[in-house]
Amino acid sequence: WLRRTTHYLFIVVVAVNSTLLTINAGDYIFYTDWAWTSFVVFSISQSTMLVVGAIYHMLFTGVPGTATYYATIMTIYTWVAKGAWFALGYPYDFIVVPVWIPSAMLLDLSYWATRRNKHAAILIGGTLVGMSLPVFNMINLLLVKDPLEMAFKYPRPTLPPYMTPIEPQVGKFYNSPVALGAGAGAVLSVPIAALGAKLNTW
Repeated sequence: WLRRTTHYLFIVVVAVNSTLLTINAGDYIFYTDWAWTSFVVFSISQSTMLVVGAIYHMLFTGVPGTATYYATIMTIYTWVAKGAWFALGYPYDFIVVPVWIPSAMLLDLSYWATRRNKHAAILIGGTLVGMSLPVFNMINLLLVKDPLEMAFKYPRPTLPPYMTPIEPQVGKFYNSPVALGAGAGAVLSVPIAALGAKLNTW
């Protein structure tokens, strides 16, 4: 009984912490007024953290389907944030909910198809997520109507100065330590995750 309870508790704790990692790895959400500028940082950080969190979870629990479960939590979390902004009077399209679930399903499929081979899951699943997540989200953002007009009409009151939606200042985001730190940290997470998997075999 104690072992089963501890096992289930661990699954919940890892899922929550993985979600927090994803939220804090750069932008986890697309605000219309800054969507395309944050797209690169989002693609690097979110694809990396989705793989790191899901692989970490799967290695310690051995449960296939973890990545999809994890991506579903993130999707629900983002829809709640979208609803909060909508309640504040912003338009429905002010937040674009990112597409995590199809990429997570590809990761789970690679884990299942390789008979739970963790190295194959990291290499094949990680590659599939890294390639598919930016594509799905680019299509997602292309469906938004008039993002620049919305940026000027509905500026966020909490925007820092370097993210003010004025066209000549768009490039400043890439020179910010926040963006560079999030991107570099996300990229470094891949070899760290692989090293952790290797140490786990020892």
